Amino acid sequence: MRGVIFAFLAGGFITLQGVANSRISQDIGAWQAATVTQLTGFLMAILIVMIVRDGKWKRFKGVKPLYLTGGSFAAVVIYGNIFSIHKIGVTLSIAVILIAQLAITFLVDGRGWFGVMKQKMRLPQFIGIGMMIAGVVILKF
Repeated sequence: MRGVIFAFLAGGFITLQGVANSRISQDIGAWQAATVTQLTGFLMAILIVMIVRDGKWKRFKGVKPLYLTGGSFAAVVIYGNIFSIHKIGVTLSIAVILIAQLAITFLVDGRGWFGVMKQKMRLPQFIGIGMMIAGVVILKF
């Protein structure tokens, strides 16, 4: 249940972040807004690490270098959110982003990328993503 709650919170905050970034970018520019967002996110994460103090930093050297690039994806995520919200609005942007996330997770789960256990994608999963795509088409009109 905690996983569902945190996923719900993450989804909500992604939307709020996108809207805030879109507004900030009108004043200072999209890449500048992405920079501010990355910086404030970094500072918040450092604060949380300092509060938690669980000692996991000691395992940092054991992380594969490829996985350490994950944070760099956030710059593209933030810019993509900003640009799409300006062009197609918040609702449609978030809907398309969710479909893209699901499509990539199909690949990650189906092929076992990044060390995750392979999952077999079955008809219900494909019907579900098809329904989401249909929903986006309906939202657009």
